[in-house]
Amino acid sequence: MARYLTSVGMEVHAELLTRSKMFCRCEVGFGGEPNTRVCPVCLGLPGALPVPNRVAIEMVLRTALALNCQIAYDSVFHRKNYFYPDLPKGFQVSQYGETNPLGYYGTLDIPAADGGTKTVRIRRVHLEEDTGKLMHLPGGGSGVDYNRAGVPLMEIVTDFPPDITTPDEARDYLQQLRLVLLYLGVCDGKMEQGSMRCEPNISIRPEGSETYGTKTELKNLNSFRSVQMGVEYETERQSQVIESGGRVVQETRGWNESTQSSFAMRTKESEQDYRYFPCPDLVPMHFEEASIERLRATIPELPLAKQRRYQGEFGLSEYDAGVLVGDQSWAGFFEEAVGQGGDPKAVCNWMNGDLLRLLNETGQVALAGGQAVAHGHGTPATVSKVTPAHIVDLVRLVGSGQINSKTAKTLLDDAFSSGDMPSRLVEAKGLTQISDDGFIKETVAQVIAENPGPVEQYKSGKQGVIGFLVGQVMKSSQGRANPTMVQDEMRRQLGE
Repeated sequence: MARYLTSVGMEVHAELLTRSKMFCRCEVGFGGEPNTRVCPVCLGLPGALPVPNRVAIEMVLRTALALNCQIAYDSVFHRKNYFYPDLPKGFQVSQYGETNPLGYYGTLDIPAADGGTKTVRIRRVHLEEDTGKLMHLPGGGSGVDYNRAGVPLMEIVTDFPPDITTPDEARDYLQQLRLVLLYLGVCDGKMEQGSMRCEPNISIRPEGSETYGTKTELKNLNSFRSVQMGVEYETERQSQVIESGGRVVQETRGWNESTQSSFAMRTKESEQDYRYFPCPDLVPMHFEEASIERLRATIPELPLAKQRRYQGEFGLSEYDAGVLVGDQSWAGFFEEAVGQGGDPKAVCNWMNGDLLRLLNETGQVALAGGQAVAHGHGTPATVSKVTPAHIVDLVRLVGSGQINSKTAKTLLDDAFSSGDMPSRLVEAKGLTQISDDGFIKETVAQVIAENPGPVEQYKSGKQGVIGFLVGQVMKSSQGRANPTMVQDEMRRQLGE
């Protein structure tokens, strides 16, 4: 079989976190009774005129700036004409053209396999309205829920020719883009609820060929893994079509998660089929340089830049830094702890290890700067009593030698339950690490006297037995003896 090169263009739709819809004041929300958040404007009734949502426009502009886009200081809305049951107006208000979208010619850096970064070019970031949702009715037949119709929708499209060439890169691009949108606070990124949707356009061509193949668009991908698997499957399917003498058809294909395969939905439309023209009901938009710069000033440090800074400034591993920046508030918890004087590596280890374990086991959230940090899907019911100050206190106790790591784990569990500071718990329970030389010498001598068998094994060359003997000292001291001092004294008394 010939070797083929894969090219993947990415179209990502993100519902914006506004309180009202794009052109009316209907409330935005997920779920609920069908057709209860609608009005004459979003239903496209005659005589109803749209009024643009300023907040939605600013969210798209901030996203475009974060993606290094050029800004269209003069921009208009267009009508994208097609007839489908979920489109009550018979057209979708969108944006069309090379330099008319609010943002165009941008870039997004994603992690590269060699530890560096790869730049993916962005063709446009534009604003449109979402459609309704088709439903299968319990008694048979279909219905349409228009609650989602008119919700502000941002579309982010990569450039051509595509920079993404593997399934892994497609997944990484989507993960990085989702993090950017979360950091900007413009989208909740819940793919399982459809508030962020990705449609990769996949084509293949023989190695060495400069001519790109016919593309297919994949829909119904609701997870990062689905995107990766979908691109992988479609690449293989297209290569088999070509190898068998067939021809790849430009079409839209759905993804079946249970069978891990794609299926034909409909022939792909071209731009001409939509008959774009400027929307006569909406006046052109014009932006001043000063207002754009005010929006630029609101953009936070973005996730990949923050991850690289954590690696360079604090010496964290790529994995640990990635876990921290995977949630903006979790990163805020870390920075608050470091700002209070906590050693960065030690703080990171406790956060990404035992604290995260406790949060996951109890479904609680951490608190950083007054903001709750949720991990996983859903909203946990309670807020953890452990704050950055607790972690800093714990790190200082271990670092100063007052307690060992085993005691520290117990203290964190207790602090998680009670909310008491670790240093207070140490005093109340008498858990300070014992570094008294006389006590350690005496306890080591006693353990050696009580364990002649293991001592003889050690002296005959079984070096690993020393771990058992040290453990007996720790047990005798209820885990409070300084383990380093115990190890050194044990070797000294055994004649090393």
